[in-house]
Amino acid sequence: MKVLRSRMNSTNDVGNCQAPIANLLNTSNDQHPRKSAIGNWQLAICLLGLSCLMSLSACTNHDNSNNTPVISGPPSTTYPMPPLKGNSLVNMGWEQTDGKRAVFSDYKGKVLILDFYATWCIPCRDSVPHLIGLQKNFESQGLQVVGLHVGGPVDDLEVPAFAKELGIQYPLAKPDKDLAGFLLSDNDAIPQTFVFDREGKLVERFIGFNAEQGERIDRAVESALRPSTP
Repeated sequence: MKVLRSRMNSTNDVGNCQAPIANLLNTSNDQHPRKSAIGNWQLAICLLGLSCLMSLSACTNHDNSNNTPVISGPPSTTYPMPPLKGNSLVNMGWEQTDGKRAVFSDYKGKVLILDFYATWCIPCRDSVPHLIGLQKNFESQGLQVVGLHVGGPVDDLEVPAFAKELGIQYPLAKPDKDLAGFLLSDNDAIPQTFVFDREGKLVERFIGFNAEQGERIDRAVESALRPSTP
């Protein structure tokens, strides 16, 4: 299968301003007034840049408990499946919040959406109502959405409240390290959504979320649900 080259629009790292801001905020009061004025000017410029970046809806998480970056904005859908390198998804799986385990092969015969998310990820939150709608509208046709949490150990504690706040009814789980490491091996930005057909083949992989992306996910799901022609 020909590997497609990804063409994601570049996004500036919001965290680029964090180190300078921290240094400026730590400036002691006994410094020369001129230096203080320069520091204030640099701080203002940096804050202005940060504001501009936020207005572009691009964000990157720098919480030390999790190193997974977050993206939004117009993402590409040309991402291929990460190279198998002898691995198979069949026996990779996840542990659900109710303690039950599941593996990829359990869902053969269904159209499966695996959505990698974190509760602190704003684009992830934005995507949840869309995923809820897909589950509600297409469950009877064999669609199953599974949310896979990759927000880090501290964020694990926030998942129950997150699910209640957003009214999530599809299963939420924590992926095994081999599954997360495999599917996110070439790009660990979130949200990241994989749509698999009834035979377990990847239909399309989506990185990031916006309204246009939601429409593309819809089309991928509808395509996967369509009966295969002989």
